[in-house]
Amino acid sequence: MGKMLFYNANVYVPGGKVLDGGAVFVQDGKIARVFRAAADIPAGLKTGDSVDVGGNRLVPGFIDVHVHGGGGFDVMSGDPGDIAGMSIFHAAKGTTSFLATTLTDSREKIEKAVAATVKAMEAGTPGAEPAGIHLEGPFLNAERCGAQDPKYIRGGTIAELDGYMRLAKGNVRLITIAPEQEGNMEVVRYAAKAGITVSIGHSDANLATVREAIAAGATHVTHLFNGMRGIHHREPGTAGAALMFDELAVELICDGIHVHKDLVSYVYRVKPADKIVLITDCVQAAGQPDGEYRLADLPVILKDGQVRLKNADGSAGNLAGSSLTLDKALQNARSYTNKSLAEVLPSLTINPARQIGLDRRKGSIEQGKDADLVILDDGLHVLATYVKGKKVFG
Repeated sequence: MGKMLFYNANVYVPGGKVLDGGAVFVQDGKIARVFRAAADIPAGLKTGDSVDVGGNRLVPGFIDVHVHGGGGFDVMSGDPGDIAGMSIFHAAKGTTSFLATTLTDSREKIEKAVAATVKAMEAGTPGAEPAGIHLEGPFLNAERCGAQDPKYIRGGTIAELDGYMRLAKGNVRLITIAPEQEGNMEVVRYAAKAGITVSIGHSDANLATVREAIAAGATHVTHLFNGMRGIHHREPGTAGAALMFDELAVELICDGIHVHKDLVSYVYRVKPADKIVLITDCVQAAGQPDGEYRLADLPVILKDGQVRLKNADGSAGNLAGSSLTLDKALQNARSYTNKSLAEVLPSLTINPARQIGLDRRKGSIEQGKDADLVILDDGLHVLATYVKGKKVFG
């Protein structure tokens, strides 16, 4: 892939530091060197492919561990072309890696979605890189199904999970499960031992059950506050436990719809900084005009930025994923929390990378890591996106 230099940049590096006027040298898709200032750049390092960042912000690429589609594309279609299509859509929003996220459905349809994702991974995508698979269900609690189709929710079995794992060729990186359901705690233990990050979600678990799930290997919580038992002063519930136990990283859909902006700010105050992960939970309808779409087999309505299930009478029902993208999530988080860009960035870069075991090669601007880079302007709008040094947007 050759050599290139990103220069005249404000480079966001680990530890909350910003290198004003810094530079990043990329060789064969990897970060080869990071320069603190223009004076440190050896003569002759610039090539014809080098990029003048123009004094803008150079940040690590965003990583979305929970995304169902976007731009008219849907993971559950079972078509590798949809994985490629959503990779282009999300690259334009600063995402450089994502986990293709399935929904609760028949085993046959989940297998089809898993197989399509693996094909797309092996063929390569023109935008963001599919870094693996997130199985959201089907081992959930129908009492907290949200937009998951309750008729397909079932108790967990190691045999069914094993089938997905084999089909995925080792690329199942995250699974959402309700640990309180029959058979599911055994699946939590098995998945954790297999190296899959286990997330508690669509769950009615009480504090004691969450504590048991942590002991069994759970380390993550799916879209905090949504699709789970809420907080009560005599029983903290799933949401309360997620806030209380520092072993758990929590996902947040930071669109001002799924979670109140002041509650987002509260989470940033009470959770350890490395345990907050911004996600989109984005679906096919994102980036499309208002109208009717699908979430797997379920009809949904997109209106005024909200995606909701379509009820039998044609009215809008429960929230059904989102139309959020990670660039907007970043902007919202900055606004809601009053924190600096450097303070919020880990929530959509190194934190998600760490949670799914990719932090050795992604999530920060450091020597030896993939050159997944995003250029942001003063308003935190995406000007350009690079995946392994290749420009995929801008």
